[in-house]
Amino acid sequence: MTILEKYSLSNPETLKQQHLKGSTMRYSAFEILKQGLSGNKGWKPVWREPEPKAEYDVIIVGGGGHGLATAYYLAKNHGITNVAVIEKGWIGGGNAGRNTTIVRSNYFMEGNTEFYEHSLKLWENLSQELNYNVMFSQRGHLNLFFTPGQRDAMIRKYNIMRLNGIDGELLDRDQLMSKVPHLNYSQEARLPILGALYQGRAGTARHDAVNWGYARAASNLGVDIIQNCEVTGFISNGGQLVGVETSRGEIRAEKVGMAVAGSTSLLAHKAGLGRLPIESHKLQAFVSEPIKPFLDSVVVYGVGHGHFYISQSDKGGMVFGGNLDGYNSYAQKGNLPLYTDVASCAMNMMPALGRVKLLRQWAGIMDMSMDGSPFITKTDINGLYLNAGWCYGGFKATPASGWCFAHTIAHDAPHDVNKLLTLDRYKTGHMLDESGHGPYPKSH
Repeated sequence: MTILEKYSLSNPETLKQQHLKGSTMRYSAFEILKQGLSGNKGWKPVWREPEPKAEYDVIIVGGGGHGLATAYYLAKNHGITNVAVIEKGWIGGGNAGRNTTIVRSNYFMEGNTEFYEHSLKLWENLSQELNYNVMFSQRGHLNLFFTPGQRDAMIRKYNIMRLNGIDGELLDRDQLMSKVPHLNYSQEARLPILGALYQGRAGTARHDAVNWGYARAASNLGVDIIQNCEVTGFISNGGQLVGVETSRGEIRAEKVGMAVAGSTSLLAHKAGLGRLPIESHKLQAFVSEPIKPFLDSVVVYGVGHGHFYISQSDKGGMVFGGNLDGYNSYAQKGNLPLYTDVASCAMNMMPALGRVKLLRQWAGIMDMSMDGSPFITKTDINGLYLNAGWCYGGFKATPASGWCFAHTIAHDAPHDVNKLLTLDRYKTGHMLDESGHGPYPKSH
């Protein structure tokens, strides 16, 4: 009997009620007023923290956004609630809390185009669905271009987007200047701006709120969230994966999904997957001191002229980043050459930033695939499923990644949205090389 067959024999409402005994309260304006009048002493924990059970139907390894979203959609979309999310640290302590929070769907390649647009549509209703404010702000995304060749490439991308029903607008220099007047528009600039590709539905979200919102919603549906529980090995029986070994003992499951970003290669080796087409690189990000409102959209540029992206947070800090450090690493800190490179990009594009003080810097460990596109797929090991290879696109993909991974785990087959995001594309040669850099992870 499959997991779906087992759950279909039970009344979904009964299952839901069984798991809602420890449910958190529903947030509302009335609840805020009520708690304020009572001294804020009645708030319940955001999610349950149970002891791990000996056995689950599904285990998700990795308590970042992708793992939590997968558990949530397994419960919500497929009725599979006997699920554990196992996290070696704390919820959102990895890449999910170490990114620059940009959300967009302006992709070019078949496979990526429909996937990221599906994700953006999920973002647009996520706060209401989770009953948790993820602070999704559709402030728009501007991708600058500086040469006629880049403009032609942007026009081609724009046409692909419009053919797929994705919003987009090509802005010339004057239109861009009216939208973001404090870029460096000088004809003597190192990078003379010709225009930009604009996506108005894109924007930013609060990474911590996304993690907490998915954790809370999944917990409400009966998912166990197990923090400080490191997976140290995998348990197999006759070629079938049947569980994991952890720092808190063995935990059995019929299916195990892995969503561990930069640690993918390490855990894949322990599981017996062999060498994957993934390398781990660190990606730095920076935030400035808070300043008055300065930038009301996301501004990015790349391909041939460096790589830079910037937005302003709700606190007022300028959040920005650039290229990978360019060598394999598991360090969650950066180095001075990249500080210099990103600062140079910032000054070239927004000279006014030279007066702003840098507040802090950090790095996330990126799981860089050979063609710059991800995997949401079954593996050659029965019972093991892989979610990896996100490169720069992990945060914006969070809702669709969880949605598609849950479908793949529940049905043992990909959904149409992620049918091209498999490891098999490396066997057949059907690369999804969005940036055209070839098989060099550090270039994606």
